[in-house]
Amino acid sequence: MSAAEQIVIHGIGAVSPAGWGILPMREALAKGEPLPARELARPGWARPLRVRTVLPASARPAGASHPRLRRVSPITHYAVAAALEALGYPAVTTGRPESSRTGLIFCVMTGCVNYSRRFYDETLRDPMTASPLVFPETVFNAPASHIAAILGTTAISYTLVGDPGTFLQGLALAADWLLSERLDGCLVIGAEEIDWLTADAYGLFARNIVLSEGAGALHLRRERSNGAAARLRSITGAHSFCDTFTRARATQRMRAELPPGNPEHLLCDGTQNLRNVDTAEVEAWRDWPGSCLSPKTVLGEGLAAGSAWQCVAAVDALRQRQHPAASVSVVGCNQQSIGAHFVASHPASQKSDRPA
Repeated sequence: MSAAEQIVIHGIGAVSPAGWGILPMREALAKGEPLPARELARPGWARPLRVRTVLPASARPAGASHPRLRRVSPITHYAVAAALEALGYPAVTTGRPESSRTGLIFCVMTGCVNYSRRFYDETLRDPMTASPLVFPETVFNAPASHIAAILGTTAISYTLVGDPGTFLQGLALAADWLLSERLDGCLVIGAEEIDWLTADAYGLFARNIVLSEGAGALHLRRERSNGAAARLRSITGAHSFCDTFTRARATQRMRAELPPGNPEHLLCDGTQNLRNVDTAEVEAWRDWPGSCLSPKTVLGEGLAAGSAWQCVAAVDALRQRQHPAASVSVVGCNQQSIGAHFVASHPASQKSDRPA
């Protein structure tokens, strides 16, 4: 491998409570105001849950009419839309020549919970009438199988299940595949969907959390350093926390593996203005000298989609020539602290308003 060849971010895509695509998310983050939450009924309780959901698209998203998407749950629609935007496909064309060597890493925490809840609800009510058509959409790797079929790729495809930090593990795995020349490109996608079960369960541990849904995608390729606006420079180790190794210590260890930064650099963190959730991350980054962006304060806690949004927002800032480098900090909800560092392939002083 030539030293001039790098892991570059060839494209980014997003679906969030701000809307379908990078542009509405960018505008919402620039505004900096938390998006409105809506009420979600919780069966058996008078008090509803507060969540941030993805609103229906004003125009039919690319790929929405594909036969593979006739019965899928929302998480797959979000993941497909983000993936196609990252690839730069205005519409679906199965079997593109460049797709056959494009790998896929789908990262998720709660997965296809809508259909899982529906299937088990039907089973408990009357096993004789539970729909077998629903069951295939309950498994964690269902979205990845649909995306691979739509793209017509025959390359390696993984589904990683874990806490929000798993998306950064997916980036590290994709970089390893690319550097070992197993692939020409790799899509890394983080996605989630809202259901009252997950919102209620998360509230048991963090009462004021507002869960959200959507997807984020990065398209990585192995190219020469002048071939894209942003490059993946490094991923830290995944520092697990437990009773004997606290979240604070794991986060400090992650922070120490990332560059110290300077006033021109961007930090894209996962804080949400919630003391019991943010403490470890706030303390670890207290000495950060540069700008800071906290997507979750605007978009909500998107779990695997949330860490994907952090990376998408960081790369988008580099592509807009706002910063020469950006660090991403992810302190997972129950497993790990992990970070990433991206650098621009152009001078930050040359500002650009061109769309992503």
